[in-house]
Amino acid sequence: MIDWKEYITTNDEILLGKPHIKDTRLSIEFILERLANGWTEKDLIENYPRLTQDALRAVFGYIYACLQDGLLFIPVDKRA
Repeated sequence: MIDWKEYITTNDEILLGKPHIKDTRLSIEFILERLANGWTEKDLIENYPRLTQDALRAVFGYIYACLQDGLLFIPVDKRA
C-alpha cells in the first residue's frame, strides 16, 4: 500500500486546515466528492494535471487509515 503521508498534508493556512494533496489546493473531501458524483480517475487527472495516480491512491490509503483508527464513524440506522 502506498504511504499516504508522502502525498497528503494539512496546513492551517491552506483550506482551513483540511487534509489536501501536497502542493495543491485539492482537499481530500473535494476529491472524494468528485468520485462519489461519478468522476473517474481519468476525469480527475485530466481536469487537475498536478494530481497523479499515486496521489489518488494515497487518498484511499488515508481514508483506510482513518477507518482503521476509528476516526470515521457512521452510526447504523437500527430501524432498517
